[in-house]
Amino acid sequence: QVQVVESGGGLVQAGGSLRLSCAASGSIFRINTMGWYRQAPGKQRELVALITRDDGTNYADSVKGRFTISRDNAKNMVYLQMNSLKPEDTGVYYCYVFDSVIDRDYWGQGTQVTVSS
Repeated sequence: QVQVVESGGGLVQAGGSLRLSCAASGSIFRINTMGWYRQAPGKQRELVALITRDDGTNYADSVKGRFTISRDNAKNMVYLQMNSLKPEDTGVYYCYVFDSVIDRDYWGQGTQVTVSS
């Protein structure tokens, strides 16, 4: 069994910063891709950022230049530094983990990020 736990969400004013963390633990073979998705009220879940094991990254156009994803392979952790936050960044942020050995993905329960104008 694999556990994926996010932390670091909260309420912040527009222009502020937050840092999200995610830890994967349990029966993990080899994590390849890790990342973050978000879901705003009334909208579908969307990609925010992904990072591969060799630090290749992919960002949604809406967060490029403001968000930075990073990871610690030894600890099976992924981080999302969010700067210059906007009200449209509000939503539940979900951590995503892909185990490439067994070809299976895992999701966290989500952490709420609210940006006030």
